[in-house]
Amino acid sequence: MTKRFQFRNERGQTLVEFALVLPILSLLLLGVIQFGIAFNNYITLTDAVRAGARKGAVGRHLANPQADTVTAVRNAATDLKASDLQITVNSTWTQGSDVTVTATYPYNIKLLGFGVTITSGRLSSSTTERVE
Repeated sequence: MTKRFQFRNERGQTLVEFALVLPILSLLLLGVIQFGIAFNNYITLTDAVRAGARKGAVGRHLANPQADTVTAVRNAATDLKASDLQITVNSTWTQGSDVTVTATYPYNIKLLGFGVTITSGRLSSSTTERVE
């Protein structure tokens, strides 16, 4: 006859498993949050560039259409830090020509939301419209 070895008390098992899994879940959650912030900045940047290109397309009769286009991009990018936003506008401002508005904005994805930067770079968006 063989005796089986049995554990009578397994109350700490759940706590140990949770302690092992918690750091991995935390990293995943914070990574998703950081990516979401970067993606939100990209969507805001894309919308701002579109608004600026539209302003440039219909504003050829303005006194300074290039400055007005840059102002339209800055006004539409309210969620972004204005000093980090770099905007370029290319056009001849003649009817039927193209106006191209390009903007870039920096991003950082950091470990645990602070500290070590995992990846960084510049988000870029460009829109071209025909001058009316």
